[in-house]
Amino acid sequence: MQEFNTQVSKAHYFKGYMDIKRFISYFYQINLASKLQPKKILEIGVGNKITTSYLKQSGIEVDTCDFDKNLEPDYVADIRELPFGESSYDVIMAYEILEHIPWQDVDKALSELYRVSKRYVLISIPYQVISFEFVFKLPFMGKILKKPFISLFLGIPRFFTKIEFSGEHYWEMGAKNYSSKKIRKIFKKRFKILKEIRPVLAPDYRFFVLEKIG
Repeated sequence: MQEFNTQVSKAHYFKGYMDIKRFISYFYQINLASKLQPKKILEIGVGNKITTSYLKQSGIEVDTCDFDKNLEPDYVADIRELPFGESSYDVIMAYEILEHIPWQDVDKALSELYRVSKRYVLISIPYQVISFEFVFKLPFMGKILKKPFISLFLGIPRFFTKIEFSGEHYWEMGAKNYSSKKIRKIFKKRFKILKEIRPVLAPDYRFFVLEKIG
């Protein structure tokens, strides 16, 4: 079996990892996948398995894949070389994964996601942004506006921030040399961007719902 260089230990996902923004991210991870009504999902990058556990308990078949065998995924493999046949899964989730590989390898990873997915790929990546956000929740807002709250947001990408690889991230969206336009362009080579989502109160995540072209 091929060995891979893991970037963090298993303990990383349990000690100091969890905060309110992380749980907001989990909501979007689960909600976006559930809305697509898949029968079979592949999650690449298992982390602490919160998303997988919830989806499994909701009746969806989920396989997990990671190159860290210590996280006990169903399959030990690299996103750049997945051990699955074409169109094996209704949905593939790759949340906070792509930034862990060099930019020059991202296109190869996306080609593998395209190959293995029947239709949809869900991706999230970190977003370097200076942001200001106000969230308002008032009585009867849900009945009147059909929204649970109103968010007023202003964000400026940290285009002046240079990402230096320190063992985890090679690049991040919004940082120097990695504009939003550049990220969308590489996605659009193989996918249609159905949705691009900024999570409420967690602007340093960016979610993409991608659909295969062709």
